[in-house]
Amino acid sequence: MTVFSRATYTAAIIVFMGLLASCATAPLPRAPSSPPPVADTPRPVDGTSLPPARMQGKSRWVAVPWSELPGFENDALFEAWNAWLKSCERPGPVFAPLCGEVRRLSIASADEQRVWMMSRLQPYRVETPQGAAEGLLTSYYEPVFKASRQSGKGYTVPLYQLPTGMASRKPWYTRQDIDTLPQAQAALRDREIAFMADPIDVLMLHIQGSGRLNLTEADGSQRTVRVAFAGSNEQPYRSVNQWLLEQGVTKINPWPDATKAWAAQNPQRLPQLLWSNPRYIFFREEALSEQDAFYGPRGAQGVPLTPGRSIAVDRGSIPYGTPVWLASRGPAADLQKLVIAQDTGSAIVGAVRADYFAGTGSEAGVLAARINQPLRLWALWPK
Repeated sequence: MTVFSRATYTAAIIVFMGLLASCATAPLPRAPSSPPPVADTPRPVDGTSLPPARMQGKSRWVAVPWSELPGFENDALFEAWNAWLKSCERPGPVFAPLCGEVRRLSIASADEQRVWMMSRLQPYRVETPQGAAEGLLTSYYEPVFKASRQSGKGYTVPLYQLPTGMASRKPWYTRQDIDTLPQAQAALRDREIAFMADPIDVLMLHIQGSGRLNLTEADGSQRTVRVAFAGSNEQPYRSVNQWLLEQGVTKINPWPDATKAWAAQNPQRLPQLLWSNPRYIFFREEALSEQDAFYGPRGAQGVPLTPGRSIAVDRGSIPYGTPVWLASRGPAADLQKLVIAQDTGSAIVGAVRADYFAGTGSEAGVLAARINQPLRLWALWPK
């Protein structure tokens, strides 16, 4: 987001595996022109002249020497180059002139890539407009679930395509309405993509905004497909985890096991739990080739996400396609690496804020659930 939006794991993923957001995709915006300069040019610390600070939407960018970027000399840059090449499939006007060089350097050594970056890009420390340089890193992933093309044999919870004629950006029926109102159900008739067994797993898929299905077809054959974010009902997102806390539930982690255990003990209240979040996500089915399987779903930039090298950002702070140096240290991970801003999410708001795409499957989910730690960011902008 990322997806919701990518919806899209986010600020509360550590307590509810992403229930504060989704990283689902959003429409591709026009890439902004170079941010206008503002006063307060930092004093160079390495004897070279640095550009003035810039205002970039919701953030303030302060030019710094490359020596400020922790771990820059040690990163395996070729891993990030795959993500950068993906961004070059849909570059904005700021980075498009560099894409030919980025492609040629895809087989270069890390040292050669590093020298090129230092010659062509200027690092800017990302701050809030008030000057705060530390923010929050969370993480999200692409879940994998079993599903059936037909309803029955325990698979009864539908995943829907967008309703026909649904107006974009206008609020539609809430989650409770979709479950209970005949007119909402009539609008979704024959729009089922597949059916899953557990409504809490469906809720998780809605929050992530995309996922993979190990799908049993009507003839009994099996295949793996991706379901990607196609739209939402444009209702506000509400944290189911917060609702549980308000009900006096003290054990809410790990997700989803603790929540499923609560639902098993309180089956009559399961609809209340689900309806506490009125937002509802619609999907589209995508074939999954062998090459596609290496990457995650498409982010808001419109390109596939690269595990460990794509982040979701506030697009009002960092434009899509921007290479970013990320530094975050916590109990879950010590990260000092090049990443690319390729996605967004409804809870990814603010200047120094990012959602780290951990990858696909349960291991990525475990990592994503644990990441909730301090963050610093440097945007790498063409000179």
